[in-house]
Amino acid sequence: MYAVIKTGGKQYKVAAGEKLKIESLGVEVGEQVTLDQVLMVVDGANVSIGSPTVAGAKVEATVLSHGRGKKVKIFKLRRRKHYKRQQGHRQNYTEVVIGDITG
Repeated sequence: MYAVIKTGGKQYKVAAGEKLKIESLGVEVGEQVTLDQVLMVVDGANVSIGSPTVAGAKVEATVLSHGRGKKVKIFKLRRRKHYKRQQGHRQNYTEVVIGDITG
C-alpha cells in the first residue's frame, strides 16, 4: 500500500515505514503529524484518486529530526562587464518516518 501526498508545495510517493525529508514543519521531534492532503491511495488493485484530494484519507508520520540540506551555490556572471555575484543557500527540512496510511 502506498499513497501520494502533498506537503510544502511538493508531492511525494510514500509507503509505511519509509523515511522522508520534507519541507520544514513547526513540530517538535518525536511528535506525530497528520498529513491530510492525500492525492492518491493505492491498495493492491484498489486505486483511489482524489479531485484534488481523497476524502477521508490521511497519512500518519513521526518527526525524527530537523536539519539543513546541502549548500546550493548561486553564481551570476556577466562576461566582459566586471559583474560577478556569488551566494549560497541551505534549505531547512524535517525528516519523518511514515506510519499508518488510511484511506
